[in-house]
Amino acid sequence: MERIKINETLDFSQIIYGMWRLADGEKSDNKSVLNKINLCLEQGITTFDQADIYGDYSAEALFGRVLKENKALRNKIEIVTKCGIVAPCGKYSDVPVKYYDTSKKHINASVNASLKNMNVDHIDMLLIHRPDPFMDHYETGHALDELVKSGKVRSVGVSNYRPYDWELLQSSMNNQLHTNQIELSLQSIESFTNGDVAFHQKNASPIMAWSPLGGGKLMTNKNELTNKMDEIASNYNVDRSAVAISFLLTHPANIIPIMGTNNINRISKISDAFKVKMDRITWFELYTAALGREVA
Repeated sequence: MERIKINETLDFSQIIYGMWRLADGEKSDNKSVLNKINLCLEQGITTFDQADIYGDYSAEALFGRVLKENKALRNKIEIVTKCGIVAPCGKYSDVPVKYYDTSKKHINASVNASLKNMNVDHIDMLLIHRPDPFMDHYETGHALDELVKSGKVRSVGVSNYRPYDWELLQSSMNNQLHTNQIELSLQSIESFTNGDVAFHQKNASPIMAWSPLGGGKLMTNKNELTNKMDEIASNYNVDRSAVAISFLLTHPANIIPIMGTNNINRISKISDAFKVKMDRITWFELYTAALGREVA
């Protein structure tokens, strides 16, 4: 698996394993989590995506227990996590309303909690989870710069930002924002034409694509798009997920899909995406099917 350069000292695997469902269901004990991590590593997937809010603020600690028991793992992986959402659950169960907090105080407290929960001394990339309509971009930018300077965070980025949100925050910072994590898949193709992908492609900032299987719809729906996916998949003896991921990997904008499945069998086959050879015509056959019409 190829590596994606994030900055001069950091690179990520071409596919990321997302841990937002890590605490779901019965298979969330340390042994099961370690098995998922090892399955990823066997395929060259070394980058793991977390957020303080995942699992109602419990997923980071679950991940951290495994890292504490298996100390050699930390030097084999890159950790991404996010902060900025305060929701009435878990440790914030007493707040009256879900809100965003990008204040320096909250960001620092969140990072310190994440470091403690995951039993690590640094985070490879910290993302602001959602655009904050109440953000003081000078305060937020300064907080991120200080975290990089302190060594607690190696790089910073954002999640679910539009280009204008990115530019506002970047305007107050000394460090570069290095990625934007956005929804992008054959089920959600708007970003290919609304300026989001073009903006990051111009800036050479890799895009992390969340929900690359459309929240599972690309695996369960039966329509013109999935029929085309099945046709391509059969040519390479893979399933639809490999076609969906190949569609993103093939794009020249350096899109990094985040696979969030908890299914062991599906995790073991994530790298099947590289078996699919997708040329421009095949890419547009899928894109056209996703649009539901031919391009103009």
